[in-house]
Amino acid sequence: MTLTLASSPAAWAECVCNNFDEFLADHAANERKASSMAMSLVAHYPDRERLVSEMVDLALEELNHFKQVVKLMQSRNLVMPPDQKDTYVNDLRAHVRQGSDDYFLDRLLSAAVIEARGEERFRLLAETLVDEKLAAFYSALANSEAGHHQLFLDLAKEYFPIHEVEQRTAEWIAVEQTVMEDLPIHSRLH
Repeated sequence: MTLTLASSPAAWAECVCNNFDEFLADHAANERKASSMAMSLVAHYPDRERLVSEMVDLALEELNHFKQVVKLMQSRNLVMPPDQKDTYVNDLRAHVRQGSDDYFLDRLLSAAVIEARGEERFRLLAETLVDEKLAAFYSALANSEAGHHQLFLDLAKEYFPIHEVEQRTAEWIAVEQTVMEDLPIHSRLH
């Protein structure tokens, strides 16, 4: 099972390339938050052995991405600004259902969707950037995000019946498309 989202507009990549320093700050914040989210799943589901193991590895990988982006920012004499709310993530989270099993499944699938969007956008950015080093960096990140979104789908299939995962994944794809259509184009990851 794969997760395919609607393509981002080319105008998004242009906006990012024209405001790359602003994008870097948001990118760094997203990597840090992804690491925290993985550890949050560990805290909430300590009895799920595979989940705990995978999320610890994911948290470390996302934290390493954060470190790489911070180094890139520092090489450009940029500092981390205060956190900003991520409208995209918050709008998606509004669709997470209550109830123990529903909540767990939706946490996994919303994470899969967010990682899939990251993959799609990093890939688009890698294809748009003129700087070959930066393009290679974002291409590598896109490949990493692909593995992440597949991991969340695999975990969902481990803990829930496949038909339920497939049905809810289709619903999440529709939700994500609506959320994306409502967002302005700006130099942020989402």
